[in-house]
This record gives sequence, C-alpha cells and structure tokens, in this order.
Amino acid sequence: MKHIFYKCLLVLALAAVSICGMAQGKKWQEMHKVEKGETLFGIAREHGVSVDELVKANPDMDAPGYQLKTGDYVFIPFPAAGSRAAAAPADGALKVGVVLPLHDVDGDGRRMVEYYRGLLMACEDLKSEGFSIDVRAWNVPVDADIYRTLVKDGMADRDIIFGPLYSKQVKPLSFFVKDNGIRLVIPFSITGDDVDGNPNIFQVYQSPEDFYGRVADHFAYRFRDYNVVVIDCNDKTSDKGVFTFTLRKKLEDKGVSCNVTNISSSSGVFARAFSATKPNMVVLNTGRSPELGTVLNMLDALTGEHPSLKVSLFGYTEWLMYVSSEQDRFFKYDTYVPSYFYYNTYSSKVGEFERRYRREFNCDMMDYLPRFALTGYDHGMFFLKGMGRQGKAFDGSLEDARALQTRLRFVKTGNGGGYRNESILFVHYNRDKSISVINF
Repeated sequence: MKHIFYKCLLVLALAAVSICGMAQGKKWQEMHKVEKGETLFGIAREHGVSVDELVKANPDMDAPGYQLKTGDYVFIPFPAAGSRAAAAPADGALKVGVVLPLHDVDGDGRRMVEYYRGLLMACEDLKSEGFSIDVRAWNVPVDADIYRTLVKDGMADRDIIFGPLYSKQVKPLSFFVKDNGIRLVIPFSITGDDVDGNPNIFQVYQSPEDFYGRVADHFAYRFRDYNVVVIDCNDKTSDKGVFTFTLRKKLEDKGVSCNVTNISSSSGVFARAFSATKPNMVVLNTGRSPELGTVLNMLDALTGEHPSLKVSLFGYTEWLMYVSSEQDRFFKYDTYVPSYFYYNTYSSKVGEFERRYRREFNCDMMDYLPRFALTGYDHGMFFLKGMGRQGKAFDGSLEDARALQTRLRFVKTGNGGGYRNESILFVHYNRDKSISVINF
C-alpha cells in the first residue's frame, strides 16, 4: 500500500509541476501506464529513449527483484543530448545485430566466426551497390546470460538480428525482437516453435520431419513411374526411418510399387526386388558411408549380371561428404541427393569467393558442409538486400537472390506466426558425368 500511495503522490506532484509554470522546466516527457505484456525494452523503444535512461528516471527499477507490473506508471525522460536514442542515424543505415558465439574457444565459436565473416563480406558487396549498413556483434557463448546481452547499448535499435546458435537462448531473444519491432533470423538448428507465434522471426532451419516430408512429396511425384526398392541396412543408429516410413506411406497412397529387401540378402533374393520392365529407384534407410559402400558393391554385382536393368539411387545430404570417394558411382547410378544447400566446387563464383576469403582473412574456409562463410554470405545477401529494399514489410521473398550455396524460400506459418524456410533441392549426378541442381 505504501508503494501505491507514494506512486500516487509522485503522479500528483508531476501534474502540479506541469500546471504551475514552464519556468522550472520538465524532467519528463510524460507518464506511461504499463499495459499487459509490455517490457522495459518495448517502452524505451516506443518513446525513443534507452533502457538506461528509463531506469535513471525511475530509480525503483534498479532495486533488487524489481518487476514491471501492469497498471504501473513509468516516467518517460527526455533523451540525453547526443545519445544514440535521441536521433535516427543520419544516413538511414540498416542496423544489423549478430548474437552468436564469436570466439576461438571451441568449434562452435570458430564456425560462427566464419559465418560472421561471410556476413561481413555480403555487407561489403551490398555497400558497393549503394546500401548503407551498420553492423554490431555480440559474443554470446553457450553459457552466456543472454538477458545481459539484451540490455547492451545499441541492441534495441537494430532492424534485424542474426542468432542465436543455442535453443535455450531463442525464447528471450524472441520476446525481445517482438517487443522492439526487430526482425530475427535464426540461422541454424534449434528446437522449439517460437516461429509459429512470432511474426518477426525467419527460421532458416528445417526439422527432419518437415524436410523429409517435403522430400517425400517431391520423390513420390517425380519418380511415380519407378519401381522403388527400399534397402534395410540393419543400422540401429540411423534416423532415416523418418524418411523411409513417410515415403512408403506416400507411395502407397499414390499406388506406386515399392519392394523392401535387406543388405544381408543373398544375391538371388536381392535381385527379386528389382523390376526388369520399369526403371528402379534404390533408397537406403541409413546415410552412413560403410553401408552405402556395401550397397554400391551389391548394385555393381547385380548390374554386371543383368546389364539391361535400369537402376538409379536416391540418397541423403550426408552423401555430399562422400563425393571424393564415390562420385564415379554416383554418376553410374544416376544419383539424386536431397539437400537444402549445395557447395559447388566447380562454380567460378564459389572459387572467386574462396580466393577472396583467403585474401581478406589470411586463411582458408574450414572443411565443413555446408561452408559456414558461404552460408553467412548467402544469408546476408538475401536478408539485408530484402530489408534494404522493403524494410519491415520484407516477407522472405526476393526473386533476384543469387545464392552461392544456400537458396532460401520462406512461407508464413499461419495466423500471427513468422516465416519458415521451405527451400529444398535435389543434387543430380547424371550418367553423362554432369551435375545439375533441381530447386523446389
């Protein structure tokens, strides 16, 4: 009760000061009544002041255990002269934030540093096209208290933020961007469904269920005239059952023939799963290299004995890592690999990017798939060009994006939700030893 009584006195005193005369001047712009769901960040941004200025004008906010409550009155100060909150950037720059582990302590940090470098390279290219971009980055490792990062100077005035890497940091950042009208790009694998209830989020990551569901749809349509042969590879560690189960159900619904055989089957039993009159599409229920090698050997023996058989192979994104050892047989079996990226070592543009990266950072990109610098570059070109052209109306559609490795296509997630990436592609190793990419 005392708190409420003193608060009322303060309100009355403020009213008296504003009425009694201008000679004394005003210390506050106005009083703000807190609505349900509001935060300090959102109130500060709405009134053009920093969080620090808001706390200084309301000393009780600095007390241990303070919580903003619906119905409270908050004094809104005038912005300090010369502060970042007092005026918009003179050049109208697109303000970009990066909230990722940017360090050299472990693999996560080193990969994110490379991603960040690629993002900066995109900024350089966009600036040469006339875009004005202001980038600020915060190192947020796995054990960081992200709430401390969110109150850092300059965070709340970003137009778009890239991050975080860790799932436990998503929800606080999700609330923060929603309160402050900031777009958030979640670039990597996370758990949670924050994108479904937050219109400010672009979620690049696709869950295995979503990804393989769409892959199965395209497979069932594209190869509807094939005899599908599913090979059980006896791999108890495999997670590819998500795909083969979904695929077999869709094929059944469409009346597409599907035979199941086993990697341990005799040559005669193995051969009976194949059709002599229709083209055959072989699918494994594992992405592991040893089992792939065994199946390829079995196919070599089968087609050697029955050269008229038409056999193709459908794989997994992991198979892109086996190209150095298996590319010739990928060509031989007309192999399709579903993925959300393709690192094309034959591309002149990719080669030039790699040379430029080496010149600017005095090192090569790390040997990972996907390449993190290329991922950062593609994300930067896509989102920053889109935001630069369309502002906060940007909805993830950008027809003239020229991805070096990672194409993006976003679909809104229903009423009140954000945007989820649904781009997939099939990398096709053709029998004529050419490689083509089929985008969906």
